Amino acid sequence: MPKLSIVIITLNEEKNITRCLDSIHGLADEILVVDSLSTDNTVKIAEQYSAKIILQPFLGHIEQKNFAVQQAANDWVLSLDADECLSPALFKNIQVAKNNLQYNAYRFPRLNNFCGKWIRHCGWYPDAKIRLFNRTKGSWTGENPHDKWVLNDNEKAGQLQGDLLHYSFDSISDYVKKVEKYSEIAAKARAEKGMSYSLLKIIVVPKWKFFADFVLRLGFLDGYYGWLACRLSAMETMIKYTKTRQYAEWKKQGKSY
Repeated sequence: MPKLSIVIITLNEEKNITRCLDSIHGLADEILVVDSLSTDNTVKIAEQYSAKIILQPFLGHIEQKNFAVQQAANDWVLSLDADECLSPALFKNIQVAKNNLQYNAYRFPRLNNFCGKWIRHCGWYPDAKIRLFNRTKGSWTGENPHDKWVLNDNEKAGQLQGDLLHYSFDSISDYVKKVEKYSEIAAKARAEKGMSYSLLKIIVVPKWKFFADFVLRLGFLDGYYGWLACRLSAMETMIKYTKTRQYAEWKKQGKSY
């Protein structure tokens, strides 16, 4: 049975880190926390769980996660965000998988909590993610701030049952703050790649996204919070597109952003 490192990147996560660390108790051979110079009690709490702490100024979501997995003592890694935790079913199934590894990576569903409600539709679930993997068989990639683990060619991922619980947004205000932060990162990254969006796309795509999420992906079954999640997701798309267009225009004009 290979040894397992559980790797968590953090920045001011004192309200989440205890729940995350409690959920992995007894599973890890190593707990590694790569912290981006938190100013709260994140590091102090992690130390109480005998976690190894590495202080690393934030490099970007993808870059930070690639840095973190390379610092692990073991090739097999379970990568978590501080606002995530393992459900009891997922904990058990990871234990079983450790004893009989048939793939070099495993994905499992992620269940998102929005304003205290579990969202099971809206395109938010099953939201399957590869989080358990042999680090020599892939790497973190994607487009900041949205990272994903991508396997090397000819590698396949297995599927585990049980939910990864994601306490994503405590309040509407929290969601709006993250939209502002993440849309800024994404828009600048896209503008740097030479991307932009037409007025037609800025008008049509958010409207279509709301319809697809609320109607086609059954968001209405999540009630008021399903409607709200779909509306805010559509708003996020509109903001990201308009910012990308603005920064693309600034780039052509030689302006900084």
